[in-house]
Amino acid sequence: MKKYKFYTLLLLCASGVILFSSSINDQPFSYQYADSKFLQDTINKDAWLAPASADSLKNPLAVSQEYISKGEELYNMYCFSCHGDTGYGDGPAGGSMGIRPANFHDQRVIKQKDGALFWKLTNGKGNMPPFKEALTEEQRWQLIVFLRELGKTE
Repeated sequence: MKKYKFYTLLLLCASGVILFSSSINDQPFSYQYADSKFLQDTINKDAWLAPASADSLKNPLAVSQEYISKGEELYNMYCFSCHGDTGYGDGPAGGSMGIRPANFHDQRVIKQKDGALFWKLTNGKGNMPPFKEALTEEQRWQLIVFLRELGKTE
């Protein structure tokens, strides 16, 4: 049973590769791997855009240590194997599906509205599974709170 849970978790995290793909623009990359070929396959992919209506979704949770901690627990359970311990998209399962996961420190992710990130987390696309059934609405918002904090760190 533990093996089944591990592989389910690994599959979910590996599917999270596309979750936070964002629009590609002419701005320089702001993460530590910008000069390497490590993430070039993600950089060159088409953007995954949430519908404009998603931008109007507002996080009902205030930023607090409680929600950051709960979001971190969820991140460690569902996201870190693809997005990495520090959110640079360099997790051990990250590149296994052909597309690198989003870097939460990248300005293209940081500039997205909470609602757009929530919509992507809820609906999924391609390798990124929809978390609508796996996580409650509150848990998904807790993850957004944590991702915002994670994106502020170096």
